[in-house]
Amino acid sequence: MNPVERVIRRVDAAQRRFTPTAFVFGVIKKYGDDNGGVLVANLAYSAFVSLFPLLLVFVTILGLVAASNPVFREDALNAVASQVPLIGHQLTGNVHTLQRSSMIGLIVGLVVLIWGSLGLAQAGLFAMEQVWNLPGPARPGYVQRLGRSALFVGLLGAGVLVATALASLNTYGHNAVVIVVLAEILATAVNAGMYLGGFRVLTPKGVPTRDLLPGAIIGGVCWTLLQILGTYLVHHFLHSDSVYGVFATVLGLVAWIYLVAKITVYAAEVNVVLARRLWPRTIVQPPLTEADRAVLAVQALQNQRREEQRVEVTFEGHSPGAAGPGRAPETPEEVSPPASRSVPRQVRLHDDGRGNGSGG
Repeated sequence: MNPVERVIRRVDAAQRRFTPTAFVFGVIKKYGDDNGGVLVANLAYSAFVSLFPLLLVFVTILGLVAASNPVFREDALNAVASQVPLIGHQLTGNVHTLQRSSMIGLIVGLVVLIWGSLGLAQAGLFAMEQVWNLPGPARPGYVQRLGRSALFVGLLGAGVLVATALASLNTYGHNAVVIVVLAEILATAVNAGMYLGGFRVLTPKGVPTRDLLPGAIIGGVCWTLLQILGTYLVHHFLHSDSVYGVFATVLGLVAWIYLVAKITVYAAEVNVVLARRLWPRTIVQPPLTEADRAVLAVQALQNQRREEQRVEVTFEGHSPGAAGPGRAPETPEEVSPPASRSVPRQVRLHDDGRGNGSGG
C-alpha cells in the first residue's frame, strides 16, 4: 500500500465512524453514482427553455383575469420577479400579454405554450426516477407523465399566488423588521411546501410522503437563503449598470437556474439516502459497505427495460440474506418504491457468494 492510499484509507475510516460526515459523503457519493451533474444540466436546460413560455402564459392569463385590478397584476409580476434577484424585473418587463386577435387563436396559443412548458416537468420526472433508481417497467407511462406535468404547472401557479400574498405582507407592514423577519420565515415555509409538493408530484407514488419531507425542508431553506443572498448582493455590491445587455441577463438567468437545479437534485438525494439508509460509503474499495452494495444493486436493477428481462447481481464474498439496515436488495420487492406492482417476480437481485460483482 503506497503512502497516499494509506492516508486516504485513514480519512475514509474516520469519515465512516462519524455519522454526520458519513451521511454527507453518502449523499455526495449517491449524487455521483446517479450522474447528478447530467440530471442538473438536463433540469437547468429544460427550465431555461420552459421559462419564457411559462411567463408568457402567466402574463396572458393574468392580463385576462386581473384586467380590472392592475394593482394585483403588478404585485403578482413583482412576486415572480423576486424569485430571481438582479434580473427578475428585466425578465417580467420584457414579457408581454399574448395578443388576442380572436378567442380561438388565443386558446390555441395558450395550449401550445403550455405544451411547450411541460418539458420542465418531464425533466423533473426523469430526474426523480433516476434518483430513486426506478426500473423501466415501474416508471409511469406517457399519459401518466402528462397528467403529472399538468399538476406540476398548476403547482407553480399556486406558488405564485402565495408568493404574491407574502410580498403584500411586507408592503402593508411598511418593511418593519418584525414583519420582514416573519415574511422570510413564511417564505421559507412556503418554499419548503413547494418543494414537498413538487417532489410529491414528480416522485413515484410508492415513496411515502414522509420520506420526501427532509429534502423538501433542505431545498426550501437553501432556496430562501439563495434569494436573500442574491438580494443582498444586488443592494450592496451590484448596481443597475452592472447588468449590461441581453447577454449578461441570459448568463445571470442560466447561472441562477443551474444553482436551483443543483439544490433540487441534492435535496432529492438526501431523501433517498435517508429512506434507504445509504451510509456509510467507502472512498476507496475494497471493502464494500452494505450501503455500497445496496446502491450498486439498485443501479443494476434500474437498467431493466422490459418485464421479460432478467437482472442478476452478484457480490464476491458476501452471504445472501444478510440482515441489517442498508443491505443490498435481493429481490425487486425490496427496492423502495415497491416495484412488485409492475416488475415481475422472476427478476432477482441476489448474491451467490462466489462470483465477481456483475450485473446484466
